[in-house]
Amino acid sequence: MTDSLMFDLRAVSHAYTDEEGRQGYALRDVTLQIPRGQFVAIIGTNGSGKSTLAKHLNVLLEPTEGDILVDGMSVHDASHLWDIRSRVGMVFQNPDNQIVAAVVEEDVAFGPENLGVPREELRERVTQALATVGMESYRKHAPHMLSGGQKQRVAIAGVLAMQPECIVLDEPTAMLDPRGREEVLRTVHELHDRFGLTVVYITHFMEEAVTADRVLVMHRGRLIMDGTPRDIFPQVEALKEGGLDVPVAAEVARDLRRAGVPLPEDIITNEELADALCRFN
Repeated sequence: MTDSLMFDLRAVSHAYTDEEGRQGYALRDVTLQIPRGQFVAIIGTNGSGKSTLAKHLNVLLEPTEGDILVDGMSVHDASHLWDIRSRVGMVFQNPDNQIVAAVVEEDVAFGPENLGVPREELRERVTQALATVGMESYRKHAPHMLSGGQKQRVAIAGVLAMQPECIVLDEPTAMLDPRGREEVLRTVHELHDRFGLTVVYITHFMEEAVTADRVLVMHRGRLIMDGTPRDIFPQVEALKEGGLDVPVAAEVARDLRRAGVPLPEDIITNEELADALCRFN
């Protein structure tokens, strides 16, 4: 089983000291395993620990207590740092903070170039990565002229060019309009389906989380729920009590059931709700 795991978190805690010298925990005793090739969404309110958890997965942060094995390598072993970061690529919330070059193709080349990839292979990687995210025709463009969704796809291409085994995305659509969010989510799913990449996707949009294989719910630094979207999102009351939104379809279905409409308990998408109402009528 261990050989098939991308991440193995063992009682992970992360302590910090605030401005007044008081100690707190951003993560507290988190234990979980993420198999290779799984698409995992992590949700939680601000301050729940979801972004802190994400930064531990490629050792931007190191656990204060416990251990994380990434592809079998402990994050506490400094000799594994480079190998871990080459396997786990990170995409952050603001695409502008990830753009480092004045031309799209140069930006995508930045990561693999720093890995020492030979020039001929570098060109191939850049071309393939841009084609994969549908941005090859923009390779000579200035990144600042692109839309938010396009910039984020360039950022994803830059990670892909390093040929990671996993991509961790920390609220990648938070600053985008609905069209940009749709572009990025579709791109990530295509990468997952086409290449079998492990995807860890942090989001506060429930309509994005509902498309994952598995949903992790964080609250005050602890992992409080873990299951498929169909396991998690029908728990409308529990999620709302934790300060979270739920998919609109799940909430509407809950309200209709309360009003006496005999709808299935596991409705979580608009399509499922519409289909159930049509059958009911």
